[in-house]
Amino acid sequence: MSQESTVPGELGDPAVRGAEIAEPGAVTIVVPTFNESANVRELLHRITESVPTRLPCEVVFVDDSTDDTPEVISEAAQDCPFPVTVLHREEPVGGLGGAVVEGIKAATSDWIVVMDGDLQHPPSLVPELVGTGERANAGLVVASRYIKGGSREGLAGGYRIAVSRGATWLTKTLFPRKLRGISDPMSGFFAIRRSAVTAEALKPLGYKILLELAVRSRPRQVTEVPFVFQDRFAGESKSTAQEGFRFLRHLLGLRTASPVARMVVFGLIGATGFIPNLVGLWALTKTGMHYVPAEILANQLGVAWNFYLIEHLLFRDRRRHRNWWDRAGRFALLANADLVLRIPLIALFIHKFGMGALSATALALITTFVLRFVGTEALVYLPSRKGSRKESRTAPRRAE
Repeated sequence: MSQESTVPGELGDPAVRGAEIAEPGAVTIVVPTFNESANVRELLHRITESVPTRLPCEVVFVDDSTDDTPEVISEAAQDCPFPVTVLHREEPVGGLGGAVVEGIKAATSDWIVVMDGDLQHPPSLVPELVGTGERANAGLVVASRYIKGGSREGLAGGYRIAVSRGATWLTKTLFPRKLRGISDPMSGFFAIRRSAVTAEALKPLGYKILLELAVRSRPRQVTEVPFVFQDRFAGESKSTAQEGFRFLRHLLGLRTASPVARMVVFGLIGATGFIPNLVGLWALTKTGMHYVPAEILANQLGVAWNFYLIEHLLFRDRRRHRNWWDRAGRFALLANADLVLRIPLIALFIHKFGMGALSATALALITTFVLRFVGTEALVYLPSRKGSRKESRTAPRRAE
């Protein structure tokens, strides 16, 4: 990551700024940008109009642009009475959420306000977010479109409104406890105390960073302020179908953070493997193949299907620990060992413990399922000691 910083004014000069919170660097405004060159001048102008007389601030842009956005920010910063920093990322790891995490790491203030660079989040609300947090002694203040005084009128078209409402309902249904008191978990506009978040604990994927924060490191005290979602000042929305799929994967990753939840999803994925297994068995026996080799080959189709889904839905963030061929080989070995182990287990339960064939088969299925899940997590997706040492040696250090 390359860093460019411009500092036109002293941070938090009370004589100049007349701050309500008399502490240097009271708020860091983090703005993730991707090709927003047409918006940043107006954004900095409105921040200058809204914030300096009330609150000491600095602005940190974390930029993933392929256009001239960093240069435009640097030029516009010359007219700002507060420090403006540009962190340009050559590799946009984690998408917009990853950019916000980098901004949180770079922040020097007690309060961090996260907002978009397209002016759909009004800068005039920044002092109210911080002031509300101070008065309520809150760790997180969410700007909400769904409480009294808020509105989503800047969302263009019925389709985007329906998607937003659907995503909000889904997230609140999946995380009723973690999102209690947050009416708008899809909001990208919020203030959080720097002491209330551990950036290293976050694993963002895509653009819904508030959801990541609330689920992984929710502060004890949360409050909200209403805001009216504005029309985009310039440019086009970055919301795409691909971002929607990333959001769904992120939801699944958050929901399966606990071992019990992972085991449930592992079982559901395993159950879907019966479909390619049975289709393959039918096709092979139709060609005249004996049912025993046909069953063995058809089982490999189910194994491949399960491996694909587990790779992309359950353990996506752990794939870097081993090579693809290593993971695939280990997974196939465990899946086929399950088939070999099941028959001796059934015999053991029947002859040693006097169980009936049906109950012995059910218990063997449960036993091998648990063993397969534990083995998959431990032997396929947990890093080896050698891999962990290599990762720690090669991990890039963040510039001070």
